[in-house]
Amino acid sequence: MHLLTIIGARPQIIKAAAMSRAIAALHGRPIRETILHTGQHYDENMSQVFFDELGIPRPDIQLGVGSGGHGAQTARMLEGIEAALLKERPDVVLLYGDTNSTLAGAVAAAKLRIPVAHVEAGLRSFNKAMPEEVNRIVCDHCSTWLFCPTSTAVENLQREGFSLGTDQRPTADRPHVVLSGDVMYDNSMHFAGLAAARSTILADLGLGTGNYVLATVHRDNNTDDPARLNALLGALLDVYAEHSTEVVLPLHPRTRQRIKDLPPGPVSEALEQGRGIRIIPPAGFLDMIALERHARLVMTDSGGVQKEAYFFRVPCVILRPETEWVELVAHGQAILADADPVRIAEAARHFLNGTRPETPPLFGDGHAAEHICAELLRSFPQ
Repeated sequence: MHLLTIIGARPQIIKAAAMSRAIAALHGRPIRETILHTGQHYDENMSQVFFDELGIPRPDIQLGVGSGGHGAQTARMLEGIEAALLKERPDVVLLYGDTNSTLAGAVAAAKLRIPVAHVEAGLRSFNKAMPEEVNRIVCDHCSTWLFCPTSTAVENLQREGFSLGTDQRPTADRPHVVLSGDVMYDNSMHFAGLAAARSTILADLGLGTGNYVLATVHRDNNTDDPARLNALLGALLDVYAEHSTEVVLPLHPRTRQRIKDLPPGPVSEALEQGRGIRIIPPAGFLDMIALERHARLVMTDSGGVQKEAYFFRVPCVILRPETEWVELVAHGQAILADADPVRIAEAARHFLNGTRPETPPLFGDGHAAEHICAELLRSFPQ
């Protein structure tokens, strides 16, 4: 089977590591993988370092699309992906998550009648104002295989009319819905030991287990509104002031640029003086695992970081009005706080003054990538 994998954003590069390991370990009926990198994330710290650090095969095709508005960026990806698909003629296109790279890959492949396998299918925030929600829905409805990380994702697809039967050959009109588990859980378990052995970030920053809060802020609805960003950063400073616990903030390039545009006031003054929030460059995956694993609390607007906090049994405050990982909230391990300073303070107080919640196994057995490979080979025509 010739599988063409499309990646473009940092989380997709990390997820591809699990699949590439599983593909390399196959015997009997192998899968030949071609990796296409759209270049949606083009910053060296946000992309190339992950290939080097995680041992992912270098991309065979580089589009170098870069940043831009949703329409222009997606259009450039569509053009480049279509040309690559016409040249490579893969049997299956493999897509991850919910980025513009995912959307472009789904539309290009579907129109060329190339089967699509969607990893992280069935996620829903039920907020179509989020570009990611639109991308998820379109990709799911273009796919031949829908690999769901959780039972909730399967239920979401059922409500949208997808059948759960897998006795017939899968097609775009009759896709297979498969509860595969989460490839990010595979990765977190695989790399946790490597992070413990290799990462020096805690020592470099003078941090100890449980004596800091880890925060990430990168979504455009949080970074592109100065008042909202100011409120979020102010809430992080309030957490430091109330709990005497330093906040470590690996800063996404977009957020770093937006912080420069904040109005003068207590927040910008505190950031300039380095009080309460320690801003660091984007962390590599192994460093990020170390930071997540040893944090007292995680505060984030990232879906991936929400899950990784769960994997390492660290409570999480979600800096968004909703989440696609509703299981985390349902089990009390995460609290939705949006950009509301009062709700953020209450959620942080709940976790920092209380006990850690239970984290039952929701994301599979740590072998999701192997399950995905097995299903593709099982149901692919001989």
